[in-house]
Amino acid sequence: MGARMTQIRWGILGASKFAREHMGPAIHAAKGAVLSAVASRTPQSVAPFQDFAAGCRAVMGYDALIADPDIDAIYIPLPHHMHVEWTVKALNAGKHVLAEKPIAMQADDFERLIAARDATGLLAAEAYMIVHHPQWQRARQMVADGAIGRVIHITGGFSYDNSDDPQNIRNQAATGGGGMRDIGVYVLGSARYVMGADLENISAKILWESGFDTFASMQGNMGEATYSAYVSTRMHPHQEMVFHGSEGLLRLTAPFNANIFGEARIELHQPNLGLRVEKFPAANHYVNQVEAFGHSIRTGAAYPWTLEQARGTQEAIDTIRAIGSDLG
Repeated sequence: MGARMTQIRWGILGASKFAREHMGPAIHAAKGAVLSAVASRTPQSVAPFQDFAAGCRAVMGYDALIADPDIDAIYIPLPHHMHVEWTVKALNAGKHVLAEKPIAMQADDFERLIAARDATGLLAAEAYMIVHHPQWQRARQMVADGAIGRVIHITGGFSYDNSDDPQNIRNQAATGGGGMRDIGVYVLGSARYVMGADLENISAKILWESGFDTFASMQGNMGEATYSAYVSTRMHPHQEMVFHGSEGLLRLTAPFNANIFGEARIELHQPNLGLRVEKFPAANHYVNQVEAFGHSIRTGAAYPWTLEQARGTQEAIDTIRAIGSDLG
């Protein structure tokens, strides 16, 4: 690897609120990374990034950024329906790509992504940040080590209420709105990450509103365990995952927005009312994600969440949306 790649020079496609508040600062804080440029229609929208990253340049237009020879990697926080197009364009322009979840709106789109990744030999991944958080890494190891015995049942829930913001892209079917496409990746992908198994024998119930789902409950089997979860964009905010085994129970608090929704903890409930709690107050999964991405670029090490793994979650989401009985 050339000397210039000792520090990965990042560009961001679009000055989104999430990029401004979370991923931009994470890139700036990550070891071996520098936030070099943000593409936007106006220099004014890039100014907040320059407040914390003084050397960040404003680039006018997405095409100009992916063509920039002084950029090594592109982060894409665009609306869901734009992820595949711009991931492929950036790869073909010679850039590594980290695209927000869901990186694709249906599983079939992964063929284009995987083909472009393999043809270019570059790294392309979905920004599934929770696999970089020690809370989830620890939970996966505990289950593998038999801390709760045989996993018998998994439950999960993730909800928020954005009913007061009808123009939000998450409330627009055309831009990939709805709970399953926005947050279904969390309750499904996290369990798949821990269990190393896909969701099978799926059944679901969905409440639709103007072509997008505002509530979805799903059931099935994951390995030898049964699985039940829900997501909603019209309910009081909540998030939790539970792995219930033959010899104990793991409960994860704030599992998807650690230190934003609440404190990230693992509760290990054991026989005779035993309880062991592990806390992760200092971990920042966004910074960890950027550093892991850079490590894979520099060393060729396997990235913790591949396109193939992301496709498995999207296949389950596609099935749930297709077969779910209508609650309306």
